[in-house]
Amino acid sequence: MPMQLTLSDVVAGLAFVLSAFATWKTIEFNKRQQSLIESQERLNKRLLEKEDAEAAVEKKADLGATFVKLGNSNYRLKVWNKGKAVARNVRLEFPSGSDVVNQSDVERKFPLEALDPFQSVELIAAVHMGSKSKHEVKLIWSDDFSDLNEKITYPTL
Repeated sequence: MPMQLTLSDVVAGLAFVLSAFATWKTIEFNKRQQSLIESQERLNKRLLEKEDAEAAVEKKADLGATFVKLGNSNYRLKVWNKGKAVARNVRLEFPSGSDVVNQSDVERKFPLEALDPFQSVELIAAVHMGSKSKHEVKLIWSDDFSDLNEKITYPTL
């Protein structure tokens, strides 16, 4: 017995094909949507990490030391804060010893209660022919980020 196609069979077949096509497009769209959501989550995570890093930088002081020459033979050891936060209880040590910086000047000025951003302190340096050209300076301070920060610098003459 031969099968006859009626108009309703053709319409049902077209509806089935259209339904299958719509299902396939929906699945494809959902995959793209999921990829977009994952990308957005990664972006949000990176933005949060960046914001956290910037917030941490706002809480940090960054101290440094260098020798500055004033005039022909006058030198100063300049200790400065280039960070964005106030450095508190700033201390200065010379682990290898110092024959250039006057110890009484260090004791008179340090420990320094606070060193504001872009503020500096100068110590008198007595440079002579036998002075080492490189000196080890250990800076110790506290700030909003940490109660104990240390940095060793090697200022040169």
